[in-house]
Amino acid sequence: MTETNATGAATRANIHTANTSDANTDDPWAEIRPYLDHEVADVLVRLSRDSELLDALTRFRLPRLARWAPPLARMLASHAVRREVKGVNTVYDFQMRIASYMERMIRTSTEAFEVAGLDKLDDNSAYLFIGNHRDISLDPAFVNYALYQANRDTVRIAIGDNLLKKPYVTDLMRLNKSFIVPRSVRGKRAMLAAYQQLSAYIRHSITQDEHSIWMAQREGRAKNGIDSTDPAIIKMLTMARRHAEREANFGDAIAELKLVPVSISYEFDPCDTQKAQELYDVDTQGSYAKSEFEDIMSIVAGITGDKGCVQLRFGTPIGTDMATPDEVAAEIDRQVIGGYRLYPSHYLALEALGDAPELVARKAITHQDRERFQARLATVPEHLRPYWLAQYANPVKHKAGRLTM
Repeated sequence: MTETNATGAATRANIHTANTSDANTDDPWAEIRPYLDHEVADVLVRLSRDSELLDALTRFRLPRLARWAPPLARMLASHAVRREVKGVNTVYDFQMRIASYMERMIRTSTEAFEVAGLDKLDDNSAYLFIGNHRDISLDPAFVNYALYQANRDTVRIAIGDNLLKKPYVTDLMRLNKSFIVPRSVRGKRAMLAAYQQLSAYIRHSITQDEHSIWMAQREGRAKNGIDSTDPAIIKMLTMARRHAEREANFGDAIAELKLVPVSISYEFDPCDTQKAQELYDVDTQGSYAKSEFEDIMSIVAGITGDKGCVQLRFGTPIGTDMATPDEVAAEIDRQVIGGYRLYPSHYLALEALGDAPELVARKAITHQDRERFQARLATVPEHLRPYWLAQYANPVKHKAGRLTM
């Protein structure tokens, strides 16, 4: 799950896609679920004609032409979209196109991508992967790529409706097996109904469709480097079972979902300075004003920016011996923090802050690591450096049990 007044746009997008989906009473999740294969062709045609998408593409790829000859730029962009999706007839086809981009992204923006723990999970079972959240799009993308490399089916991805401010963004996300998490619903009754629907969809996906899901451990990215699970999410996950069975056992409801914690670790975060700016503004002004296209820019920065080494570690399924949402959240935290990989960047940040020097593992730091870290730190404005450094230092303290939450 990932971060505004998106009510209008999300509502328009939902109406728009529900019509495309021929929603009816036999499809109770038509407005929130990923697209199905028979919907792909119509969605791709719509995208190739979407003026907002075409304008966004031309501003990015053909900025001068977009300024001086917008119609021509739009026409070229439309042709490029149609060419790119030629031969794409199913969701699988669409994701195979994404896989080629993932391979190039990993090759050009990471030094290594390592996966651990996946081989311990049954490749014929569906799981609810709940992970720490550092990057809007890359966290689930790395999970999908790891599954793809292991010849396993990819996940359905939980995404907040606050990110779906444009119909074309909604279409692209749902083509990539994303389903919509309500963030902009107003009113207690409406919110309860929306989360009941979401809970039922997630449970149906795991137990009936036998299709895995990825979702974040809490709303929004961990901008300060501190990963923690929101128990409210666990409560939501059990709503459908508790609604259907008044005497449902909590532990059984959790075990049925086959919940597996996932920990992703980045040596460097391409959005670290932007996150530091947000933390600084909240500290000094009390709030942070997000720009209109900031989420899109963060997605692009995450994909293209230097990430150094990346590790993805899959944990073990949480069993029936859980009595409360707080206990489940604590177990997720234990596995996520335990599986988090500390890189030289984390120790160097702790060293730079002069905090808990006994935790700095200097043997793990090379001269090259130090030079690279200092060069990156030099690009960070002076007033943002304490926040920037804390993002990298906090995982060291968290892993050592030295953080006060």
